[in-house]
Amino acid sequence: MKQSFKIIDFHAHFPVKTDFSGRQIKIEEPPNENISHERKVESEKINKAYAEKLRSEWRLSHGFEKPISEKLSDEVLAKMWKKEVDKHNIEKIIFLTGGGNERLSKVVSMFPDKFIGFAHHNPHEIGADVLLRKAVNQQSLKGYKIIAPALDKPINDYSAYKTWEAAAELDIPILIHFGTLGGGGGIAEHVNMSPLILHDVAKDFASVQFVIPHLGCGYPRELLQLMWACPNVHVDTSGSNQWIRWMPEEMSVQSLLKKFIETAGPERIVFGTDSNWFPRGFSERYFLDQVRDLRDLNVPERYLDLIFYENSKKLLKL
Repeated sequence: MKQSFKIIDFHAHFPVKTDFSGRQIKIEEPPNENISHERKVESEKINKAYAEKLRSEWRLSHGFEKPISEKLSDEVLAKMWKKEVDKHNIEKIIFLTGGGNERLSKVVSMFPDKFIGFAHHNPHEIGADVLLRKAVNQQSLKGYKIIAPALDKPINDYSAYKTWEAAAELDIPILIHFGTLGGGGGIAEHVNMSPLILHDVAKDFASVQFVIPHLGCGYPRELLQLMWACPNVHVDTSGSNQWIRWMPEEMSVQSLLKKFIETAGPERIVFGTDSNWFPRGFSERYFLDQVRDLRDLNVPERYLDLIFYENSKKLLKL
């Protein structure tokens, strides 16, 4: 069913083998001498099997097919994604990651009227500010994506301040993933788990617009506190948000949407899906569930227009 509002999907990923580190300059990590090679291999096998079991259960519960295993070219994948955005009447889709800044820049250039790409490299990396300026000024990327629980330093470490300074000068939005990472069997403990660690950075760079995805990804209370304290912090609605199962029984996506509207207003909520692989493509189920939740809350039509379109448009200066 066609909705009465336009759609920008602020949170998607161009299909690529996941590299959570975001490093543009690859560093050989020294072997961990505190664990034997045999134990390391054994643990990796057990953890991989557990994670795949949980992923299979998640796909089954949502009706998603297993990702295709064949390797497709960027050109083929880009054409597949173009068909998806046309099919679902999506005005723009933002690929937050895609195998490095150079690769994603080439991908979005194939369909610049529909695709937008973000830089995605480690903010603590030496020269990260230079990489960010290059990404925006030369590679036509429009924002910056960071996966905080994959970083080797706290997000508020001063080593990243040059990067925040560059983002402020470039006037681009920054999306930072906090909370659990990688789905079931992934990362659940890290210095950067809670979005509250961004507090001082958001205060020091008040003109920079930060977006925290997945309704806080296990840390909704902390994100609500952060948004209450910092007017430049936004939330996106993307993903299955299956972490809500661990929260108090009365919590749901709908109740959280209500809380975020009450705390920060509809102007700081942006729609996203976390879409990525095929054959799923655009995760229409997440979209329809969010529309239903908001309409069940009886929000004004203007709120829907803001959340699904206008807020993203403003952040991206379209």
